[in-house]
Amino acid sequence: MSSTLFLYALAVVLLIGIRLFMARARMPFFKQELAEHKWSLWQLLLASFLTLFAELAFIRWIAVEVRVFAYFKNLALLLCFVGFGLGCALSRRAVRWLIAIESLLGLLLVIRLPFPNRNLLEGLSQSLGGSGDAELWATALTWNWTQFLTGAFVAGILFLLIVWVFIPLGQTVSQQMDRAPSPLSAYSWNLFGSLIGILAFLAVGRMMLPPWLWLGAVLIGFSLLQISSRERLLTLVLVIPAVLLLWNPSAPDHYSFWTPYQQIEYLRYYMPDKKFGKGEIRVNHTGYQTVINLSSDFLARHPDLVKEPLDENPYNLPFRFAKPSPHVLIVGSGAGNDVAGAVRHNSTVDAVEIDPAIRALGEREHPEHPYDSPQVTTYLTDARAFLKRTSKNYDLILFGLLDSHTQFSDYSNMRLDNFVYTEESFAEAKAHLKPDGVIFIKFQVDRPWMARRLADMLQHTFGKPPIMFIALSSYSVSATCFVISPSAQVESAIAADPRLANFIQRRVVTLQTDPVPNTTDDWPYLYQQGRWIPRTFFGVGVVVIVLAIVLYLQIPEARHQPPSLFFFSMGAGFLLLETQVISRLALYFGTTWQVNGIVISAMLITLLLANVAVQYGARFLRRSWLLPALIAALIAVYFLPTSGLPQNPSLAGLLVALAFSVPVFFAGLLFASEFQKVLSPGSALGANVLGAVAGGLLENLSLLLGMRALLLITILLYCFAGVGFLTSSSRRSEVAA
Repeated sequence: MSSTLFLYALAVVLLIGIRLFMARARMPFFKQELAEHKWSLWQLLLASFLTLFAELAFIRWIAVEVRVFAYFKNLALLLCFVGFGLGCALSRRAVRWLIAIESLLGLLLVIRLPFPNRNLLEGLSQSLGGSGDAELWATALTWNWTQFLTGAFVAGILFLLIVWVFIPLGQTVSQQMDRAPSPLSAYSWNLFGSLIGILAFLAVGRMMLPPWLWLGAVLIGFSLLQISSRERLLTLVLVIPAVLLLWNPSAPDHYSFWTPYQQIEYLRYYMPDKKFGKGEIRVNHTGYQTVINLSSDFLARHPDLVKEPLDENPYNLPFRFAKPSPHVLIVGSGAGNDVAGAVRHNSTVDAVEIDPAIRALGEREHPEHPYDSPQVTTYLTDARAFLKRTSKNYDLILFGLLDSHTQFSDYSNMRLDNFVYTEESFAEAKAHLKPDGVIFIKFQVDRPWMARRLADMLQHTFGKPPIMFIALSSYSVSATCFVISPSAQVESAIAADPRLANFIQRRVVTLQTDPVPNTTDDWPYLYQQGRWIPRTFFGVGVVVIVLAIVLYLQIPEARHQPPSLFFFSMGAGFLLLETQVISRLALYFGTTWQVNGIVISAMLITLLLANVAVQYGARFLRRSWLLPALIAALIAVYFLPTSGLPQNPSLAGLLVALAFSVPVFFAGLLFASEFQKVLSPGSALGANVLGAVAGGLLENLSLLLGMRALLLITILLYCFAGVGFLTSSSRRSEVAA
C-alpha cells in the first residue's frame, strides 16, 4: 500500500469514528438555535479575516488539484462570493457550521481520492476544457456536449461544496454588522480583517507553505468562531484528518512544493550507470519542463541519448543564427536549460525568471550548474517588466518555453505570460537588439492559429515574416521556433550554413490561411483564437449563474425582496474597477505575485481611508456630488494618454496608480455614506457581494471588447448605482415624512 493511500484510508477511518461519536452523543452538535448575542468585534475581525484567507486558499488549491480551473480561477472566486452573499442573506437563521465543515471535508475527500494517475480529475479537465478556439494545455481540440455536460455536473457539485463552506462566514459577518453600534465602524473593521487575511495569505505564498497548513488554519479559525466549547473542540479534532488528506509524502527523487504561483512536482530519472539522466518538472500535475544535461562529457558517456545532431537540438539551435560569443537575454530561463546552452556557446547571459522556486530548483538540480557561471546574471522578475527597465542591448533575445499554466490574479482570466506575447512587447524587445541582433522564440504550438498569431505579430513588428520551423528532440523537449532580425543577420546565417538551410527546409512550418487578431496590451489573450467568449468560458460561466440563481431563490426573503440596486451595482462596478487596476499596473510593475498583493491591499486601504473620511468628515462631504465625481474620475482614467506618460516605468506606474486611486476613493466615499444609513448592514453587504459575482462574470467581456472597454461598463454600472442611490434617498425621505 502506498503512503498516500494509507494516509487517505487513515483519514477516512478517523472521520467515520468522529461521525459515529457525533451520532451517539446525547446532545446534537451544531444544532443551537439563533439567539441574540452581543456585538463582538473579535468575531467580526476573525470572520472577515477567514473569508479572504479561505477564498484565496480554496481558489489556489482547487486550481492545482483540478487543473482546468487554473484557467478559470475567477469563477471559483465568484463561487466564494456567492456563498458569502447567501450567508449574508441568511443572517437571521442559525449559523450553518455543520454543512460548511462537512463540505470542506467533502471537498478534500473527493479531490484527494488516491486513484491511479489522477484519471478522474484529468477527465474532468478534458471535459470542460476541450475546445478548438481556446488553448488549454492537455485538452482536446473538439467540443463534446455530452462530455461537457457531464463535466459541468461534476464541477457543479464541487462548486456547490465551495459555496456551502462560505455561508457561515457570511452569516457571522452579517450578524455582527447588524448588531454593531455603528455600521460604518463595523464595515471598517470588516475591511481591516479582510486586509489582514490577504496579507497573511501573501505571507503563506512567500514562505511557500503547503496547503495542509492553509486549510488546516481555516478549520482552526472555524473552531475559534464556535460559541460552545464542545463544538470548538470537535472542530479542532477534525484538523487531524484534514491534514492527513492534504499531506503529500516525499522522497529524495520525487517531491513537491508550492511556489507563490503554482505547485511544482519534481522527479529525478537515472541512467543505467546510476548517474543523473534528467529531471521532470510538473506544474499543477502536468508536464512543464525537463532538466537535461547536454554537456560534452555526459553525452560522450551516453552517445545514444541524443538521436538528432547536437547542433539541431532546440537548446543549441538559437546560437547558429547569432554572431559568435553573443550577449544574450533569456526571458523565461526556468530551470536553466537555455542558460546552459548559452554558457556552452561562450555567451554573456542575462537570465530572467519570474518564479523564485523554479530558479532555485535549477540552481540546485541542473547538472551543468549554469546559474553558478560567472558569465550569467539572474533577475527574478517578470519578463515584460525587465524589458521596460533595462538599458542593455543584446545580440540574441531568447524567449524560452514560458507558456503559462497559471494566472497572475484571482480577479482576472489572464495568464502570467499574456503581456509577454503582445505587439507592444515584441516592439520593446526589438528596441533592445543590437544592429545584427536576433529574436528567437520557442513555443509549444498546440493550435494552428497560435503559430499564425505569433508569426503575424513578428511580421508587424519587423516588417518581414519570421523564419519558422519545428525543432524535434529525442532527449529534451521539442518546440516550434520563430527566428527574426531587423537586419539580414538570420538570412546571412542560413546562407552561410548549408546544413542549417537544409534543416529548416525539412522542418518548415506552413501557416494556415485564416487570419487571427494580434494580441495587444489592451487585448492580451494569447490563448484565445478570436475576439469572442470561448465556449469553454461561456459554458462554465453558465454553471455559476445557474447555481447562484437556484441557491438564491431558496431564500424566502430573496423571492419577495430583490437585493438593493445601489449596493448590487456598487459591488459589480468595484470588482471590474479592481480588475482594471491590477491588469493596468501589471504592465508597469510586472505580473508578479507581489504586485497583485500590493494592489489589492492598497485598494482596501483606500476604502478604509474613505470610511474614515465619511465618519469624521461628514459635514464637509456632500453626498450629491460624490457620484458625479466618481463618474468624472472614471472618464478621466479612460482617456488617460498612456503614450504621454514618462519613459521611466516605475514613475509611469505610480502615476497610473494615483489616477486609479481617485475613482476608488470616490467609490469608497459613496459606498460608506450610504452604508451608514441602511437599516440592515448585513443585507447591504450581501447585495454588494452578489453584485461582485455579476461583476466577475462581466469581466469576461474583456475577451470580446478588450481591457479598456471594461471601464465603460464600470461607468454604466455606477450609473445604475446612481439610480439606486436616488431611489433609496427618495424612499428614506418618504419614511421620514
